Amino acid sequence: MDFSKLKSMSGKKSMEALNAELSKMANQDSGKKGADERFWTPTVDKSGNGYAIIRFLPPPSEEDVPFVRLYDHGFQGPTGLWYIENSLTTIGKPDPVSEYNSKLWNSGVESDKEIARKQKRRLHFISNIYVVADSAKPENEGKVFLYKYGKKIFEKLNEAMNPQFADEESVNPFDLWNGANFKLKIRNVEGYRNYDRSEFDSPSALSEDDSELERIWKLENSLQEFVNESNFKSYEQLKDRLMRVLNMEQKQEPVYRPEMDIPETKQPEFSNTNYQVTSNNDDDDESLEFFQKLANS
Repeated sequence: MDFSKLKSMSGKKSMEALNAELSKMANQDSGKKGADERFWTPTVDKSGNGYAIIRFLPPPSEEDVPFVRLYDHGFQGPTGLWYIENSLTTIGKPDPVSEYNSKLWNSGVESDKEIARKQKRRLHFISNIYVVADSAKPENEGKVFLYKYGKKIFEKLNEAMNPQFADEESVNPFDLWNGANFKLKIRNVEGYRNYDRSEFDSPSALSEDDSELERIWKLENSLQEFVNESNFKSYEQLKDRLMRVLNMEQKQEPVYRPEMDIPETKQPEFSNTNYQVTSNNDDDDESLEFFQKLANS
């Protein structure tokens, strides 16, 4: 920064910049992050209903797969503190919550199993999308975003790739020329968002102009950055956070068996036996065979 720029930033502008930086630091210290504007989020009305048309896009430049798979945990401990962290199992490493959940499940006590269910891993996917229609926020139309989705939409993609009946044609939903627009239909069912009525339209090119398709493709965001190890806290950091959230002390180190994603019989012991937890509705783990098929095609 030169002196003239320093002068131009004095006074109110300088204070605004400083406050913005302090706010950013405060969010980092509290474990919270500001909204990533690269992501598109569907809008719902007061009844919890929403509608939009999107198009799943192919892999971005220099990447091979049009999605990344992420696992995380989100639950509140008896301290009132929340544990909201990416799971190291995403990148094939031991994770302290997965280990503790295995201890609870293997105890044979039904109340322990219920706790493990409530704090199990949540499965998410991230893809690039093109917003075809978004009546709630028309300014999003014609733009490329990242989109984070879960089990229900995963199933719709799977059904498009692997139809159940002989008279149904297999469609690659990530193809610019032979894919299909996705009509996202959201309903509020028993307090949760429901995507059952969402469906793919008939296959068609996103645009008849290849130069326009190339322009859209070049606007895509990297997906691999979300599974880069730098986006995950270390095992020790996660374990320390877990102990504080649960108000527990670890007395014995677990032995981890990666191929099973569970520890051996030697288990960690925890001092607090009155542990309670609340959780959001979680997505179950699903097979990725259809995405593997995509990557190999």
